[in-house]
Formats: sequence, C-alpha cells, structure tokens
Amino acid sequence: MKNVIVVIAGPTASGKSGLALDVAKALDGAVVNADSMQVYADTPLLSACPSDDDKKRVPHYLYQMWPAAKNGSVVDWLNEAEKVIRLLWFQEKIPVVVGGTGLYLDNLINGTTPIPETSSEVRLKVAQILNEKGVNGLHQMLAAYDEETAQRLSPNDTTRVRRAMEVFYDTGKPLSYWHSLPKIKRLPEARFFSVKLVPSIRELEENCSVRFDKMINQGALDEVKKLSALHLNEKLPAMCALGVPELLRFVRQEISLQEAVALAKLHTRQYAKRQRTWFNNQMLADILFEHCYRGENELLENLIEGVKKLL
Repeated sequence: MKNVIVVIAGPTASGKSGLALDVAKALDGAVVNADSMQVYADTPLLSACPSDDDKKRVPHYLYQMWPAAKNGSVVDWLNEAEKVIRLLWFQEKIPVVVGGTGLYLDNLINGTTPIPETSSEVRLKVAQILNEKGVNGLHQMLAAYDEETAQRLSPNDTTRVRRAMEVFYDTGKPLSYWHSLPKIKRLPEARFFSVKLVPSIRELEENCSVRFDKMINQGALDEVKKLSALHLNEKLPAMCALGVPELLRFVRQEISLQEAVALAKLHTRQYAKRQRTWFNNQMLADILFEHCYRGENELLENLIEGVKKLL
C-alpha cells in the first residue's frame, strides 16, 4: 500500500485501541501492537489487550506473543514489527500501529541506535551482579564506566541500567558512544501518518479508574495469582505491568484488596500522566486529538481522509 503506516499513539485509557480498530476496519488494514505490556501473554486483562471479538473484526498482530518469563526489548519488538509490516504491505493491507510505548514508536518512526545485540553470557553476568549488588550497586558500577549515561538514568531504573551495563561489557564501549552514532531506520521507505491522543489529565484519571475496576471484575486478580505461581523474577517487564505489583502484595496477604486497588489506580494515573507528557512534548503528529476517543466520526473521517491522500 505504497509503504504507508498509520501510527496511533496516546497514554493508557485514551481509547487508542478502539480508534485503531475502527481505522483498520475502514481501510481494510490490520492492527499492529506497539505496547510493551500487551506483548506478554499472561496478563491480557491487566494490559487491556483486544478482546477475541475485536480480533475477529480485523487482524491483530504482536499481541500476547511472549511468555512473562521473557525480558523483551525494543529491538526484539522492532524485529517482529518489521516482519509483520512488510507482510502486510505484501498483502496490500495498511498497518495501523498503535500503542503507548513511546520508545517503540520513536524507534519505528525515527530509527534506532545501532547497538549490537548482547550475548546471553553477558546478560547472565549482569543479572548475577544485579542480584548481588542491587540496582543501586549496578548504577554505581555504570558510573565508573559511563558517567554520562549514569547521570541520565535513575538509580532505580533497573531495565535501563542493566541494559547499559550489558552493552558496555559486551562491546567494550559505553552506551553513550553508541547513542552518538547516526540512527538506522528499519523501514526507511515507510511513509507515516500519525495521530496522537492527548486528553486532559482529568479525563484520563477518570478513565483509568473506571477501567481498572472493570479489569478487577473481569478476573484480573486471577491473572496475578497465576503469575505468582510461576515464581518469576519480579524485575521482569511482565511482572512490573500496571496493577501486577500491587495485586501481588494482596495475594501475599501484605495489604488488603482495597489498598491494592487504590495503589494500582494511583500508579496507573501517574503513568498515564507521564505518557501524556511524553507524547505531548516529544512526538510530532499529523492529527492531535485532545480527548479520549469514543467513536467520534469527525476524527475517524479526518484520519481516513489524510491516509487516503498518501495512497
């Protein structure tokens, strides 16, 4: 389809999945997930994955593709996204990439830093150091090798601190060196049409609260109980998904269900605000919609009209 990709971005609970579904149906396209939590199979409710009915309406890709035990990265996602998008182009379908993970979307649109893949031996080595010294100790080690990156990263950012150390051990060069190199685009021929949803904070907070109550009623607690039974490392991405740490505390009888839900809602609101700020300040878009999507025909028509101009 002339290498067109539709991108729909926005914070959690902004209605972007519904918009992606409507756009894909209208354009005979397919929805491609760009959410770092919806890639995991074990928490479809808590990560708000599309329902089976939604998947019957239009094809959906890259949802629930990894087990919770996998420590997936943006590179892993890009590898899968590139294959799916090229397949859809071959099938003459428009990929509608939707998600709230800015890192995924930024790397897809603007290119990725050419950091080599690290070896399993190095990842194991850094994981052992992390277990022994904790993330603060690992951050101190990073500062000795790569002060620039250490200053940029929070001492509590386990994923990024670990990644920076893995890169240094594997390549002998600091992460800051690799970030100084020109970015490489996986799909240099792609032409993007982007929409970002940036609702008011009040509207987002209301949606987050209502949606989490719905997740609980649908059985999200059972998802967490099954995760708990796997005895996985709690630093894994799937174990850090919104709602999982708080409900795990309830499962372990550390807090009441009421306290767990209140904390999960608080952390979800905080996360949505951070996402909103990132998209508002960092991502350019052809259409800006300052509300949650609830099936507004005007937005859908404007989006489809904009895409058709590229075809």
